[in-house]
Amino acid sequence: MSQIAPTLPTRLIIASRESALAMWQAEHIQGRLRALYPQTEVSILGMTTQGDQILNVSLSKIGGKGLFVKELEVAMEEGRADLAVHSLKDVPMNMPDGFSLAAIGEREDPLDAFVSNHFDSLSALPAGSIVGTSSLRRESQLRARFPHLVIQPLRGNVQTRLRKLDEGQYAAIILAAAGLKRLGLGERIRNIISSDDSLPAVGQGALGIECRSDRADVIACVQALHHADTAACVLAERALSRALAGSCQVPLGGFAQILDGKLRLRGFVSSPDGQQMVRAEAFGDIADPEALGNQVADALRAQGADVILAALNG
Repeated sequence: MSQIAPTLPTRLIIASRESALAMWQAEHIQGRLRALYPQTEVSILGMTTQGDQILNVSLSKIGGKGLFVKELEVAMEEGRADLAVHSLKDVPMNMPDGFSLAAIGEREDPLDAFVSNHFDSLSALPAGSIVGTSSLRRESQLRARFPHLVIQPLRGNVQTRLRKLDEGQYAAIILAAAGLKRLGLGERIRNIISSDDSLPAVGQGALGIECRSDRADVIACVQALHHADTAACVLAERALSRALAGSCQVPLGGFAQILDGKLRLRGFVSSPDGQQMVRAEAFGDIADPEALGNQVADALRAQGADVILAALNG
């Protein structure tokens, strides 16, 4: 018996954080949906999340990146919004009951960007230079490669971070290239950092569209925005992180690429000071990305990742 196709909603409300980057992402999806469904009214509900409000403490100390997502999920639960657009690197690895990732959009540049007003690269920074980053993942890799640099926390939206750099609080800062490019700030990038030198965060550069699992109409609407190659990469990365209980309390990176029809996944786990670091990589089937994520997680465990993680978790 054929299934009845879900009725197209007459109205869609996108929940979004109010930072410039989050609003760009929501407006990007809004534009795509309007073009696909001109008869549907698509609007944005801007919200301030707990993660946006607490700026004087590192994310890893206040509960992680899920703080950027929870209020948006409450809005969907209460029927005030139909979907939410997230930077996938901010989405917890285990979706809460009743919610699902309905679509994963095509990835922007997934790499980290070196931003400085006076230096061209990390290797050009003199000893004692202050480098700002909000990420334990970036910090651990920086400390391992450049022990002579001083790594200090950097919170706030993209514009706030750039202002702190321009005020001279830092010699350089490290940001996701995707956010700078999406905001039209690509000229601030002095250098794109190779994934060999700074393995990206799980999901970095990709957009996730979340909705309630029971909203078949919304899920059907956003399928046209789903990018299969990006999804394969991101699902492998998320499976790796999930298997290792990854969060922003854990210096962990995972980066998948499609090479010659195969999925390549690299991952690492480190102590925050970069002194203990294990790395692994494997190739797998694009059709089964989560198996590859679990395989690389097992390889990291075999090298001692569990010992590092146990020390981090106290």
